[in-house]
Amino acid sequence: MSQTAKRNTKSATTAVLRQHVINALDELKAKDVREIDVRGKTSIADLLVIASGTSARHVKSIADEVVKFAKQAGVMPLGVEGEREAEWVLVDLGDVIVHVMLPRIREFYGLERLWTVGDRDMDTEVANAG
Repeated sequence: MSQTAKRNTKSATTAVLRQHVINALDELKAKDVREIDVRGKTSIADLLVIASGTSARHVKSIADEVVKFAKQAGVMPLGVEGEREAEWVLVDLGDVIVHVMLPRIREFYGLERLWTVGDRDMDTEVANAG
């Protein structure tokens, strides 16, 4: 199989997995869902999905739903971290990493800012705001 064919196959499976993640987040009414394409910025994943829950119980339930939907898609999570405290739960699905956080934790760590520094869209938003 050529490199291009491998890349296209990987993109297709990432897209299918992404849709399962989005469906799971939608199913349990996750708030403020944001997708960040990190291809070319890191080799750990292609896509980060960040969402908020309204309480620790909601955060844990959302993360559990993401795991359930991923398994239904034939993807076993590589790891799930933070379930006990449930202020920030990370679900590692390989090419897609899902962060489910309480709003105050999300604001404090600012993952969106961290992963979008230098992106043209964010630079434009800052310029327009100023």
